[in-house]
Amino acid sequence: MNAPTARPTAHRRPFPLSRLALGAVLALGAATSAQAQSLVELYEAARGFDATYLAARSQYDANLFRADQARAGLLPEAGLGAAASWARRETNGFDSSSNSRSATLSASQPLYRPVNKLNYDQAQLSIDIAKAQLVQAEQDLIVRTTQAYFDVLAAQDTFTFVQAQKTAVAEQLAAAKRNFEVGTTTITDSREAQAQYDLVLAQEIAAENDLRVKKLTLNQLVGRAAVEPKPLVAPVVLPDLLPADPQAWVSRSEGTHPTILQATRNLEIAQLETRKAEAGHKPTVDLVAQYGISRAPSSTALAPAGNVRSNNASVGVQFNLPLFAGFAIQNRVKETLSLEDKARTDLEAARRGVDLATRSAYLGVVSGQGQVKALEAAEASSQSALDANRLGYQVGVRINIDVLNAQSQLFQTKRDLAQARYNVLLSGLRLRQASGSLLADDLQPINALLVK
Repeated sequence: MNAPTARPTAHRRPFPLSRLALGAVLALGAATSAQAQSLVELYEAARGFDATYLAARSQYDANLFRADQARAGLLPEAGLGAAASWARRETNGFDSSSNSRSATLSASQPLYRPVNKLNYDQAQLSIDIAKAQLVQAEQDLIVRTTQAYFDVLAAQDTFTFVQAQKTAVAEQLAAAKRNFEVGTTTITDSREAQAQYDLVLAQEIAAENDLRVKKLTLNQLVGRAAVEPKPLVAPVVLPDLLPADPQAWVSRSEGTHPTILQATRNLEIAQLETRKAEAGHKPTVDLVAQYGISRAPSSTALAPAGNVRSNNASVGVQFNLPLFAGFAIQNRVKETLSLEDKARTDLEAARRGVDLATRSAYLGVVSGQGQVKALEAAEASSQSALDANRLGYQVGVRINIDVLNAQSQLFQTKRDLAQARYNVLLSGLRLRQASGSLLADDLQPINALLVK
């Protein structure tokens, strides 16, 4: 049937449940269970469980032990040797047998071995590389934990908003059906509301599944079951970005960034490798000592036949000078010089990469902050638009689909705003990671924004 030209308002009811649903969404995070965990708490749990981080720690320990092996070239060496033999001899029908035993203790101390000293210097530089690699693993764990934490919160927000939207659409559907029954609206309003309700049901199923996946990811990262992260307080005031200068963030990275530090140490190790190659022409000097005991048969004019024990001791200096090695040393020097140039180029590439990553991360934070402000304004505008469409629907100047669209726009804006806030907080950590200054203490300001 045709809709009347003037729609009476006697059969229209306000939407108190919808407003209650909106109020619940605005107060999202105000009520949490006593078992909810904070970001810092879950990060500490991840440090003791995450396989990637634990593997990095084991690799760090292995690198330290490998570096300690280079000290062996500077320390004395000692060895103990022993031998025993038995012999039988038959001559012109006479049999004879003899046995002998010996033991030798030897020791040596390098006095001048330039290659061994350079190996030790390289090992000390490799310790710095191992530390830088562990710092990178820790920073990566901080970002991964925060990402998983906010992924769960964002999925919870989406699920909550969809449920609130389903409640509002259900109320709008019920109102459209009542108005159709009394003849104040057409069947179109009911069908539009039904289509919107069915769509929201599909979105609810997808949002619930996404929430389960995100929770499983966080559970696996921290090694706990049924993790419930604490949400942000409402309303939340995001911290300002300080310093507000990209060059200041880039300057932080010079000399302290793990990537730059590794490239710098690799260059120094390459330079020492060239010195090792040049040391192939140099002599080596060792202090050697030996003490031996032997017992063997003897028959001389001074001693009767039988086993004779002899003790031998010696101490001396051993000198060795390479004269010609088939041009192997010269070619090795040329090789290490080329590798040194490569390491120098890698260092420059690392600096450029860190500079670009830091500036890009800075722009990401600034852009995110601008997006949050824009979405906050859009949220207020969407709320006003929804109120206006509801009023217009009651007086007959708006149709049901206008109210449904306004509701959908408001909930989508709220969801986008929540996600934008998470992105700003995460981008702040990524900026510190890009500049090489990210620490576990940087989680404390974010932790302070969570519900207590």
